[in-house]
Amino acid sequence: MIKVEQSKKKTGGIVKLKNVVERLVQIKGFSTAKKPCADEYGRDCVPKDVKQGHFGVIAVDGCHEPTQRFVVPLMYLEHPMFRELLERAEEEFGFDHEGALMVPCRPSHLRMILTEQWS
Repeated sequence: MIKVEQSKKKTGGIVKLKNVVERLVQIKGFSTAKKPCADEYGRDCVPKDVKQGHFGVIAVDGCHEPTQRFVVPLMYLEHPMFRELLERAEEEFGFDHEGALMVPCRPSHLRMILTEQWS
């Protein structure tokens, strides 16, 4: 009985994660800047280093390495290891926070994922 409840909870979390990923892909100019910037008309703008088709991610280790920000192509939302990081981020940080997309991992680990060859 407990296994069934845990399975439903995990499936629900995956569905939520999928919905968030789909929303991120749909939003043009998705950005995770620490502080939103504004143009002369007061509209939010995307930091210059975040090009179209990319988004910002902050790797938060907490102990071993200092926090580091990365600009990541949207295609990595389909990478299995990156999805695992997003699931861990949901468990640790939730989806109801303002600001940057933070993932709980060492910056060196995220760098390894981003430089790994995959198709």
